Amino acid sequence: MLHTVGALLVDGLAMFEFGVVCEVFGIERMDDGVPPFDFRIGAATPSVSAAVGVQVQVTHDLAALANVDLLTVPATTIRTGDYDERALDTIRAAYARGTRLLSVCSGVFVLAAAGVLDGHTVTTHWRHADLLAELYPELHVDPDVLFVDDGQVVTSAGTAAGIDACLHVVRQEHGAAVANAIARRMVVPPQRDGGQRQYIVTPVPECDDDALRDVLAWTTENLAEPHTVSSLARRALTSPRTFARRFVEQTGTTPARWLTAQRVQHARALLEETDRDLESIATLCGFGSAALLRHHFRAAVGVPPADYRTTFARR
Repeated sequence: MLHTVGALLVDGLAMFEFGVVCEVFGIERMDDGVPPFDFRIGAATPSVSAAVGVQVQVTHDLAALANVDLLTVPATTIRTGDYDERALDTIRAAYARGTRLLSVCSGVFVLAAAGVLDGHTVTTHWRHADLLAELYPELHVDPDVLFVDDGQVVTSAGTAAGIDACLHVVRQEHGAAVANAIARRMVVPPQRDGGQRQYIVTPVPECDDDALRDVLAWTTENLAEPHTVSSLARRALTSPRTFARRFVEQTGTTPARWLTAQRVQHARALLEETDRDLESIATLCGFGSAALLRHHFRAAVGVPPADYRTTFARR
């Protein structure tokens, strides 16, 4: 279970990406049912320079990051290995202990400089992907996705994708209800998965098309109904081709993938918070059968529904 979260800051800090980590893990939201995180901000020096010309006073030294459950590295100015060796040693020690690591945008370059990513599949902002692959050829760089969960290491693409990665980790550790509660407070969509492409016209909020937004909202409230591109297009008062094109532009994924993701997320919540059997859950989520639910659930989450319930069910 995730209790202690550290943020490792280095000079050249990007304030928005740092703010993402603070917003998800550093704000107390117990009134919304979110368990408190022991959030620690550490650096090798008492203050860190930010990319926008300000200095950030740091509350802890590196020793405070020695026993965290999750070590995050927000984006920073990209340098070719010229990072504080003390910060890199902190990352190496955390990785050796089995601590989970999470980078936001160019923070992956700091992890790579520490030498802990060899053989891992990672991502970063699409503008930096070629440089990352060139500097660290032993990495597998996927330039198209929002984030990559490669087990001990989670890396995210630029800016808002860091929100998706952080919420993904919260969802894994504390369940869908907690992740959704944080997302509601942040006024962002909780359901974007890592496989969605980076080239999204409006990544946050999820879409700025009023008709499409209404269709998305209605569909998530009626997942048990049968849905096709044609039926959703009729609700949006547009042609199927126009609807499908606009959908990808706005959400970064296809209607079919988005709908499956919503149904899986709903199934996760039902598995966590109810004792309904799989056939009932499959019907409520629109999968039609427990077999189809198992297929899509395992593909998306990595474990069968029964195993997921054993781990995350609210007792």
